[in-house]
Amino acid sequence: MPHQMSKDTIPVRIGEELNLSILEKFLHENIVSLPAGPLEILQFSAGHSNLTYQLKMGDWEAVLRRPPLGPVAPKAHDMKREFKILSELHPIFPAAPKPYLFSNNLDIVGSPFFLMERKNGIVVDTSFPEGISVTKDLCRDLSEIMVDKLVELHDIDYKQTELAEISKPEGFMERQVHGWVGRYERAKTDEIAVVDSLEKWLIDHIPKNHDAAIIHYDFKFNNAMFNDNLTEMVGLFDWEMTTVGDPLADLGVAMSYWNQPDDSDLLKMGLGKAPVTAVHKGFLTRRQFIELYSKKSGRDIANFNFYLTFAYFKLAVIGQQIYYRYKKGQTHDARFANFNYFVKNLILHAANVADEKL
Repeated sequence: MPHQMSKDTIPVRIGEELNLSILEKFLHENIVSLPAGPLEILQFSAGHSNLTYQLKMGDWEAVLRRPPLGPVAPKAHDMKREFKILSELHPIFPAAPKPYLFSNNLDIVGSPFFLMERKNGIVVDTSFPEGISVTKDLCRDLSEIMVDKLVELHDIDYKQTELAEISKPEGFMERQVHGWVGRYERAKTDEIAVVDSLEKWLIDHIPKNHDAAIIHYDFKFNNAMFNDNLTEMVGLFDWEMTTVGDPLADLGVAMSYWNQPDDSDLLKMGLGKAPVTAVHKGFLTRRQFIELYSKKSGRDIANFNFYLTFAYFKLAVIGQQIYYRYKKGQTHDARFANFNYFVKNLILHAANVADEKL
């Protein structure tokens, strides 16, 4: 009897199918004691760039991750690297899914891929699932879980893992700022008056000294999964950006996604629907989140407006790269037609944050 789709899976999108018989043969050859029964494949609906599938055979479940279709930039969507990150982190940070195996045999799904455990729970993004009573206390508790998990990740001694071998913490912020400035310049379309002075400000204010920690670098609600009563984070996904770098840069990126009710509509809805943090009362404000992180981690946040400015600039560059592809006819997705307004708004917002003190 076919299994039911969970709320986070959909039938596989046309053009993104996997070869069932080849994959089934591979699984039987490489995974011990698979149950009998046909292989069933669904796709996760979340719009991340990598393609992610749910595999099910009897009562066995797993998740398969592979790069997007088409040309992939060098070093991007590195499945082997992400598999190694999860292999190192899962035993000491169980919210990271347990990886099962990596394969670079292109005959199986057409690209390198890896398998990992299937976690089950609730993902909160732009709304809460039906039947959940949304209270101020619940929103506050979820905020604190997010702070605690980020502090817990940053507390791990990276030197006790092999992540030190695939990372270069020295000069991390220097490379980040110059790298993202360069990406913006290569994808530039519209003239935005303040962008030159913003780039100069970022370059001039790169912190000379900073901590090094394992950073997720895409830490946000729709990459997190909670248990059914929303009291614990049971999953944290999308580890492809993970490295050893400045933990405050990780906090900055998290805060660039953390909208609050008094943000402008363009900031709240630039990526689609407004996230729950901007809709429901009770979530920590960015300032409260940052201050609670500082209290729990012991890290100094006196210079945090640099990291938040950089995070908004980085988000603007990602939007600009998408808009550039749309403008050049490399994508025809109508959602991107007005991304130039979103980019300009983020650039102006970043410039304003640069002038503020936390």
